[in-house]
Amino acid sequence: MDFEVSEKMQTILGMVNDFVESDVIPIEGEMLHGDQETVDALVGAAQKRVRQMELWAPNHPVEVGGLGLSMLEHGLLTEALGRSPLGHLVFGCQAPDAGNVEIIHKYGTPEQHERFLRPLVEGEVRSCFSMTEPENPGSNPAMMSTTARKDGDDYVINGHKWFSSAADGAAFAVVMAITDPDAPPYSRASMIIVPTDTPGFELIRNVSVMGHSGSGYATHGEVSYQQCRVPRANLLGGEGDGFVIAQDRLGPGRIHHCMRWLGIAQRSFEMMCDRANERQIRPDGGTLADRQVIQHWVAETAAEISGARLMTLNAAWMIDEVGPKASRDEISAIKFTVANVMLRAVDRAIQVHGALGVTDDTILAYWYRHERAARIYDGADEVHKSSLGRRLLQRRATGGSCRLGTGSE
Repeated sequence: MDFEVSEKMQTILGMVNDFVESDVIPIEGEMLHGDQETVDALVGAAQKRVRQMELWAPNHPVEVGGLGLSMLEHGLLTEALGRSPLGHLVFGCQAPDAGNVEIIHKYGTPEQHERFLRPLVEGEVRSCFSMTEPENPGSNPAMMSTTARKDGDDYVINGHKWFSSAADGAAFAVVMAITDPDAPPYSRASMIIVPTDTPGFELIRNVSVMGHSGSGYATHGEVSYQQCRVPRANLLGGEGDGFVIAQDRLGPGRIHHCMRWLGIAQRSFEMMCDRANERQIRPDGGTLADRQVIQHWVAETAAEISGARLMTLNAAWMIDEVGPKASRDEISAIKFTVANVMLRAVDRAIQVHGALGVTDDTILAYWYRHERAARIYDGADEVHKSSLGRRLLQRRATGGSCRLGTGSE
């Protein structure tokens, strides 16, 4: 395996890291305590500077204005941007837009590219991804109640979605709905693009997450589709391709999540170390860093981040080499491993900060609230562990290897 990156990519990563420290992290105070209008203005100014640096939307394909990064390069960039909740937004490669760009670019028609993809990549609009339903298990997208019934040249969509992240202010949604209830389970659903100004599309509320509903981009919308009529030309890919497209989106998306979590973990770790070194706990100048338990946390967190990072880079490298399907063992392993490493890093950093850690005077409490869901979305820990464990046991039972990296086919 080879994790080496080009000299050009090293330069880009240096520029991104410097910009996040100098121009993005300072905005966090307004994000935590200011009004949305002020935050939008600051983010917009930072985005303008990113465009001037010619680093806008860097993860997208070259033909739509991106840098055409490999999965490994994309992962490293995501780690750098993940150091701030605003990093990806400032650089125009935030979720769920990044995933929607990928699938519209791959499965969309020329007309869909012009109407939806181009303005999305250029940052003129935002989008959302509308798949999860409150009445059905998110870990099994084959179980779905939302329907899209054909009526002439249109689809008429009826259903109830939630955790449609960033729906507040989005120009369109990519909706997963059942188009053929009699087809085999994984061929029943399709992806359909629905402009949010379509009659019948209703953003019911921004779901409150641990006491915070948010606004704009930083939200999780509950959405109702009631007799929502859109042209059949808005179908993304083929009818019945919804599950395939979802898997196409989620596999590489887990690399993006894991590398972003590593950015969070690393910054939390640095904050923990700084606090331990600075916090005086004795009149003679002794600090928290003198305590053995803190030293153990620092050692354990450093080792856990390093191990999780190598696992994730290996999974990204494998996707580049053999594709997402053959890398599914590695993808499952990093999903539950990195999420827990990140959450432990945030939790330990809060503990070292004491009372300060649970306030919004640092970014730690924000991450504690918003990143706890890392162990749930894109497949709960337990689902990934069960599927990975089952595959490894089956391979071993038939004389194969139960080591990771020995093939998932």
